[in-house]
Amino acid sequence: MTGTDWPLWEVFVRSRRGLSHTHAGSLHAPDAHMALRNARDLFTRRSEGVSLWVVPAGEITASSPDEKDPFFEPAGDKPYRHPTFYEVPEGVQNL
Repeated sequence: MTGTDWPLWEVFVRSRRGLSHTHAGSLHAPDAHMALRNARDLFTRRSEGVSLWVVPAGEITASSPDEKDPFFEPAGDKPYRHPTFYEVPEGVQNL
């Protein structure tokens, strides 16, 4: 297997504890173990991360930006799902 035959991996990095993983980029590697090692070397050289995820690009399923309005429309009529729907009582802190 040559480098051009290697599968594409998507890399997600969590920069600090308590934060979400964010997409950092892509790389080619022969397997998950090597993808993780290469991701560490490429995306956390300066101690930018505390956690890495590598995911085969072919395994990611995403919504299409062209279908944004019809895909997310069902949530638009449910304002109770948004924190602005509720009133915070006086005296409640750290919410």
